[in-house]
Amino acid sequence: MANDLRISIDDLKKRMAAGEDIIFIDTRNPQAWGQSDVTIPDAIRLTLDNFEKHLDELPKNKPIVAYCT
Repeated sequence: MANDLRISIDDLKKRMAAGEDIIFIDTRNPQAWGQSDVTIPDAIRLTLDNFEKHLDELPKNKPIVAYCT
């Protein structure tokens, strides 16, 4: 496991441009999510309240990037 669990936007863009299949998780609270018209296509929406309940459903063989506002 990597020591640094953060990724910069530039590194993320490079990995995506290289064709890496990355899972995105939108962890914004319902109010922030409802007020935004910006989403990442195919992102999984999980609030922090129920994040741990769904950990076993996430792919283990792909990098996962969680984001919020």
